[in-house]
Amino acid sequence: MVGKQTWTIPEGYIPEESTGPEPEMTSHGTVCLLNATDEDATVEITVYFTDREPVGPYEVTVPAERTRHVRFNDLEDPEPIPKGEDFASVLESDVPVVCQHTRLDSRQAENALLSTIAYGE
Repeated sequence: MVGKQTWTIPEGYIPEESTGPEPEMTSHGTVCLLNATDEDATVEITVYFTDREPVGPYEVTVPAERTRHVRFNDLEDPEPIPKGEDFASVLESDVPVVCQHTRLDSRQAENALLSTIAYGE
């Protein structure tokens, strides 16, 4: 089976501004999750900051044999992720998943997109 149960994304940042049509071009950070198992995955996300205590866990479900893309901008409970602040995250799943991180920075008309596989253990 593919995947790991713990993933770390050391890079995180949600730009405060955006250009272009919403919601497609809203600046955001996203965690892309693949659950190739035959069981639903419950993923808990803890977010770490430069100068304050961690927040979480945020709980996300990824159905069996499905993918789910979760914007950090959309995480609300226990509190929204602040824009314009550096953060990192640790994801813990009850079944193996694959995790990728993507960020869209649309502060300028010339947009920037970055994507990387997270560190899995």
